Amino acid sequence: MSVDSNRARIAWYGVTVFLSSAVLLVLEITAGRLIAPYVGVTIYSWTSIIGVILAGLSLGNWIGGRWADRGAGERSTGIALALAAVFSLLSLWLLTIVAPTLQASSINLIGASFLYVSCLFFLPALLLGIPTPLLTTLALRLDARTGHVVGRMHALAALGSIVGTFVTGFILIQYLGSRAVVSLSSLLLLLLALPYLRGAPRRALAALLLVVAASIALTRGGDGFTNPCDRESSYFCLRVVDASADAPFGNARGLVLDHLLHGINHAEDPGMLISPYVHLMDELVQQHFHAGELDGLHYFFAGGGSYTQPRAIRYLTPGASVTVAELDPLVTEIAARDLYVDPAGLEIHHGDARALLSRRAPGEFDVVVTDAFHDIAIPYHLVTLEYARLVRSRLKDGGLFTTNVVDAFPDPKMVKSLVNTLRREFAHVDVWLDQVPPRPQRLTYVISASERRIENDLLRASRGFERSWLRINEPLAATGTPFDSLPVFSDDFVPVERMISNLLLTREGL
Repeated sequence: MSVDSNRARIAWYGVTVFLSSAVLLVLEITAGRLIAPYVGVTIYSWTSIIGVILAGLSLGNWIGGRWADRGAGERSTGIALALAAVFSLLSLWLLTIVAPTLQASSINLIGASFLYVSCLFFLPALLLGIPTPLLTTLALRLDARTGHVVGRMHALAALGSIVGTFVTGFILIQYLGSRAVVSLSSLLLLLLALPYLRGAPRRALAALLLVVAASIALTRGGDGFTNPCDRESSYFCLRVVDASADAPFGNARGLVLDHLLHGINHAEDPGMLISPYVHLMDELVQQHFHAGELDGLHYFFAGGGSYTQPRAIRYLTPGASVTVAELDPLVTEIAARDLYVDPAGLEIHHGDARALLSRRAPGEFDVVVTDAFHDIAIPYHLVTLEYARLVRSRLKDGGLFTTNVVDAFPDPKMVKSLVNTLRREFAHVDVWLDQVPPRPQRLTYVISASERRIENDLLRASRGFERSWLRINEPLAATGTPFDSLPVFSDDFVPVERMISNLLLTREGL
């Protein structure tokens, strides 16, 4: 072969390495979105994704190198790419089989995350690990510059991974949706495989096409192409569900982010707070301030979600002003379109709540509400001492801070550590529940912090549903892990996963 012909072939090998590496990272980023409706998004789900993908890639690299030493050629590359296309597509069908099985099991969150990713993406990662060492070996037979060839192939693999990561996270998922991304990735791999299969026996090519067609039919027939999300953003799988059964009358809708029902809004009564913890956070404001002050309060919400409480405030106290920091613009769009929210009465900013709050004036707000926690996925920077100090500086004298946290019962270590942290900045920090359950389970706790103590240990609802809530500071102090043995969170040290390990290692975390 001529020098020019060798260079062209090596260049094509490089293109293949670049694109196959890009597709692998496309699948890795998309894996997080595919399993989010079932296990949420936590450091453990991403650890499982990264670990399983790397394990498959490593094994694929080893197999590819062994095959190259045994004389494997271009056709082996084509077979690996074609099979990667098939198994990538079949991951959508496998999800419809694996998800019901795991949801019906007693497996914990960590185990479920690992099994989801292993079943769906280990084989595609393994198969996509084969071409790089194989094609690098083939290129070295055409070019004696070992360092030049090996370095270029490694660089192209890394560059492809970078491009695949950024394109998927910033563009593909939010514009195409996760299932379309996986389908297009499979198509690209199949097209990439075809030149390497040129000259293969017709029966082999016919068998390959039959396998591809069967995979498409199986995935389509098993609803693998059906997306459980109404919309997908850079942050969430979003669904709007009918929640009228939870309302005493009329129509209501709920917003599901990934696998968590985030809030419920009533169509006819904007002031109806159906979720008990949201009702409690509103009631703490009623108890903390005099009735005559309520209509002039200035609120800051870290997290909008379904906008249930901001909507109720604007309806019940029109003179109050409400500022909301919501990270995801699509959440606001859906709340306005499907959840009866009128954004015109709210000051809404799309961005990080802590960053926005830091730009506001000291003493600007009467009430700061943090409702940005996503199930057991906790934004670390919103539980630290530095954040508590920021909140305290932005509150007026006598202002109130409230937040909600999902944790285990009866020994909520996350709640206790957060209380420890808030006590460094606030004179009075209280933990509230609507009831003390008879058995261990996960609960939504509400924490309030202020310089002024809420007098009553038993709160009764002043409006809406007939409910009551208990201050449980003393029972918490007398049960389980002592407060003083748990850490104060800081920007430098936020071991929230260790604090909620009971949820991560038991069925209650799902």
